[in-house]
Amino acid sequence: MATGYRLTASTGIHKGDRDYQQDQVALLKHSRVNGCVLAIVADGMGGRSGGRKASDQVMMTAKQLFERYDPDTDDAAATLAQVVQEAHIVIKLTAISSEEEPHSTLAAFLINPGGDCHWAHTGDSRIYQYHGSQFVKRTMDHSYVQALVNRGEITEEQAAIHPQSNILMGCLGTENDPPVDFHFIPKLRSGDVLMACSDGVWHYFNAGEIGSVLSTLSAREATEFLIEKARSRGHGTGDNLSLVVVKLEPLENN
Repeated sequence: MATGYRLTASTGIHKGDRDYQQDQVALLKHSRVNGCVLAIVADGMGGRSGGRKASDQVMMTAKQLFERYDPDTDDAAATLAQVVQEAHIVIKLTAISSEEEPHSTLAAFLINPGGDCHWAHTGDSRIYQYHGSQFVKRTMDHSYVQALVNRGEITEEQAAIHPQSNILMGCLGTENDPPVDFHFIPKLRSGDVLMACSDGVWHYFNAGEIGSVLSTLSAREATEFLIEKARSRGHGTGDNLSLVVVKLEPLENN
């Protein structure tokens, strides 16, 4: 089936200036269906091993459910909702058996072979969509400062440097059910770029900067550049960084 594009993709991960890595990132190709991929970022929190346990659980749950997913008969949004719910429950069970309080964000997008795309996120890991260098859409964080921005009390720029920018209104593994937002793109086209990343990456860039990086560099170069640049802008206080970039590139005419 001619889709008019080919997918090129890359993941990147770095522990930043933290002592240990609690982020996890994966780009999963469907084992049976060509052109079907799941990209997922999880930013774990809660003690040295707690955060890592939480993000590990997100990845394990996502891999198991994606392995069973059938693009022809299954609903992608329902599958993503299931990943969120099951990961949330497993992380809560982990907390019972350990001393830490494991929590995790989740940002995932699933591309079907027909070119439709579904997103889901909880917490402050983000998904961005661009066409070329042009910003199209991003997820809205489930965070205290995003709520202030939504109410018009502070600007996006003020939110980036707000002292309470790390306070989440919800994520996986907490007492309450996690807030989840979904988004549907009926048809991706050549020139589209999708990126999922943890706050250790997006915190250091505005939407325009990300767009120019994603449009001028290959997926691999973009992940390396964004990590390197975020590292230097963090001035020795940077968080864990993880991201996945998927570019829809035109098919060369043979």
